[in-house]
Amino acid sequence: MPKQQRRTFTAEFKNQMVQLYENGKSRAAIVEEYDLTASALDRWIKQSSSTGSFKEKDNRSPEENELLALRKENQRLQMEVDIPKASRADHGTKVAIIRNNRDKYSVSAMCEVLQIAKSTFYYETKAKKNEDGLSAAIVEIFHKNRKAYGTRKIKVKLKEHGMVISGRRIGRIMKEQGLVSTYTMAQFKPHKTACNDAATANVLNREFEQTKPKRFVVSDLTYVKVQNKWHYICVLIDLFNREIVGHSAGPNKDAALVSRAFATVKGDLSQIEWFHTDRGSEFKNETMDELLQTFEIGRSLSKKACPYDNAVAEATYKVMKTEFVNQMEFHSLRHLEIELYDYVNWFNKHRIHGTLSYQTPVQYRQEALKKVV
Repeated sequence: MPKQQRRTFTAEFKNQMVQLYENGKSRAAIVEEYDLTASALDRWIKQSSSTGSFKEKDNRSPEENELLALRKENQRLQMEVDIPKASRADHGTKVAIIRNNRDKYSVSAMCEVLQIAKSTFYYETKAKKNEDGLSAAIVEIFHKNRKAYGTRKIKVKLKEHGMVISGRRIGRIMKEQGLVSTYTMAQFKPHKTACNDAATANVLNREFEQTKPKRFVVSDLTYVKVQNKWHYICVLIDLFNREIVGHSAGPNKDAALVSRAFATVKGDLSQIEWFHTDRGSEFKNETMDELLQTFEIGRSLSKKACPYDNAVAEATYKVMKTEFVNQMEFHSLRHLEIELYDYVNWFNKHRIHGTLSYQTPVQYRQEALKKVV
């Protein structure tokens, strides 16, 4: 639970609270309306009536001042016993000693004993604090994004928070913190599956950079273990912004799996102009033909045994394997479906993509709509 920040009040504010009380406003009402403690208000009223000052030093009794002086003297004597032991230490050790004892002794006094300029100590302390804050930010971004981000994407996310840091420095901190990205570059390998020998042409023709939403939606299937049994995942990807617009999971690699993915697409399916896949048999059957014909969606097929014709789908599955599938153990189909839904939501709304100028798919789509308007 984050530590609550202590509130501070100016002398003008305290005086106004006292004036409200003296003008007839009840103590309880002041405490409630201004979110104060009763003891603080009572103290201000007492200080105003006795000394007219809200400074603690102006309201101490002679006995309290004497006691405070004795405490300071005891601290000084104790420091003179402890600190000189490290007077011959190296510079870094001296700074660490001052930092570790600042709650016990005066920084000025310790700097004088250890012969370190006070400004030097504060500069190095601030630098270490900044480094610690940067390390914490990098660790948070790394774990918040499924351990998938490397130095380039972390650099982009830090810049969003006003922190301009070099990739080399981020890499050094990641190494110090033991952060190793699970992300690897996509490698395209052919899949040995039953082949669809239809004469359908490759309309897409590797034109993966599309300027219109849902002009080309590509798809493929990948496998995942669920309690020692193979299950399958199907996703539909809009080439316009690399957004996963539909997804499904199931125990069988068939047309029903693909149809269920289409059922999750938001909006009218007739907005999809072309559907491009490889030549897997699950994409060529009566069920798929009827779905595509009903919504007047054109068909495009990769060349036989040529995964590069469907490179974006292949790359997306490579990323999903690294960032999602290989990071989890699935206990049931329902568990897989829930985690897949969560991953797709993160992928679309939070995961920045290098091909989209380090924007998320949803951000890219929204920015494109603004330009149109």
